[in-house]
Amino acid sequence: MAQVQSSGTHEVRFRDSQGNDHCAVLSVRHATMIVRPPIGKQRKYRHQELQIIHAEELDPPEGRTPVIWKLITNLPVATHADAVHKLEWYALRWKIETFFRTLKTGCRIEELRLATAERLANCIALCCVVAWRVSWLAMLSRDAPAADPAAVFTEDERHLLDQATPHRKRQAPRDLQFYVRAVARLGGYLDRASDAHRGRR
Repeated sequence: MAQVQSSGTHEVRFRDSQGNDHCAVLSVRHATMIVRPPIGKQRKYRHQELQIIHAEELDPPEGRTPVIWKLITNLPVATHADAVHKLEWYALRWKIETFFRTLKTGCRIEELRLATAERLANCIALCCVVAWRVSWLAMLSRDAPAADPAAVFTEDERHLLDQATPHRKRQAPRDLQFYVRAVARLGGYLDRASDAHRGRR
């Protein structure tokens, strides 16, 4: 890939483990690679034409590891726009992993012991809805903590959360972050000054 000319640049924004915002400009290169099976199995298996995408940060700041992504896909990548499209998909990987982590740790989906496939499918479907909503709340709280909570919580839900946290009833403002923290406390989050914000995990 070092011999392949860059097709252009792509800008990505992200947060580090401390919640600090960063912006990285990546130099994007892409090429086609033919992967051949072992000599003894070439009659049984076809050669695979794969697309390689290499994105490396230009001028990374001191004190931070540079962003370097190396992707392999069997999807078509003929142009710079195609390569950027696949990079944007890859950038969603952490959100997808967070969703599955919520399924495993929050919903404990791996501990299900239902007797029939139909019951198991129904329970998994319900857990997926729960995990999606928890992940969505965490992302919203991180990106728009001062948003109107009415966009997410119904009036009845906000009333119940107010009753569940009477010692914080006078806290202002009662924005989206306030109610997301209230939900997290119901799940065991201690909300101490040293605890990471639930929307940043």
